[in-house]
Amino acid sequence: MRPDYSKELDPEVRVKMKKNLVYVGIFSVIMLFAGFTSAYIVSMGDSFWLKYPLPTYFWISTFLIILSSLFLEIAIRKGKSKNKSALRIFISATLIAGLGFVYFQFKGYGALTDNGIHAANNHIMVVDGRYGDYYQVKFKGEILEVDGNNYLCQGKVMSEVDYNLMSEFMKQFIGVTPAKLTKAKSNSSFELIYNDKSISVLNNKLIFPDSTELKYVDQLRLSQLAQNILDKRVDFFVRGKFGTDFQLLYKGKELEYKNRNLYFEGKKLSKYLQIKALETTDAASSYMYILTFIHLLHILVTLIYMIKVTINSFSGKYDGGDVLSLRLGAIFWHFLAILWGYLLLFLLFIH
Repeated sequence: MRPDYSKELDPEVRVKMKKNLVYVGIFSVIMLFAGFTSAYIVSMGDSFWLKYPLPTYFWISTFLIILSSLFLEIAIRKGKSKNKSALRIFISATLIAGLGFVYFQFKGYGALTDNGIHAANNHIMVVDGRYGDYYQVKFKGEILEVDGNNYLCQGKVMSEVDYNLMSEFMKQFIGVTPAKLTKAKSNSSFELIYNDKSISVLNNKLIFPDSTELKYVDQLRLSQLAQNILDKRVDFFVRGKFGTDFQLLYKGKELEYKNRNLYFEGKKLSKYLQIKALETTDAASSYMYILTFIHLLHILVTLIYMIKVTINSFSGKYDGGDVLSLRLGAIFWHFLAILWGYLLLFLLFIH
């Protein structure tokens, strides 16, 4: 039988070995995120890159993870001084603050998706169902124009009430299938225009002036436009005002958007670059989700350990002042807090 030499090791050596394992784990995580942030910068290169403010929830989660690190440090000191009640209070507070960090991270993701910013590689600009490519809408006899992410009626942005009425009208055209084409209902305030041809409703069917019905591909395009209107998309997937709520960069410099065309350093982009912008996927948002979510996964795994530590504190494991497992957990937890600070600054100034 092979002897167990680990029991013969000096306690200080065992502590050092355990710490080294934590440091190896930290080094591995650093290399992981160094790779992702480097790839982010390289990918940004000559690409079109979307830039927007980070959600407020991310700042709340930042405050909570800093608070949790502070609580954990106090808990360790209380454990060393054998203050059992204070130890349990601050360990529990650490866990609650950590769970709060997770909660507000997901709230932040929710705010991003509400603004049209998704983890999947969506296009930066709307391609399918883009208003004006095939269809236009008349509202009270006036053809609607678009400007960035706004619909204009007689040069003025549509009111929320009118936009909701248009959404309700367009909603019926979503979900076209070859087997069952859309059954349309007319609305006296709205009229569809397809390639300069007025479309009317006859017997619940969309028809051209020559009484021919819309083909499936035409109704599919209408369905895509209707979905964009319901999702409050016009020319961009991200919601808000171009240049104010979000920016589009090319070669690291901010672009302008006028009359549905992009301008770089005051000059209109070539047709090739205009098409490239339309076809470019939103890699910036994908990277942002990857960086923050992988960090969140590390937080979740460490929280499992913190739950175990919290249970141990109530079972009396640390009553004797031996808080080694707390110290080891604290090293990694503090590191994750610092890492989050780095990611936040990186996204704030680079993203």
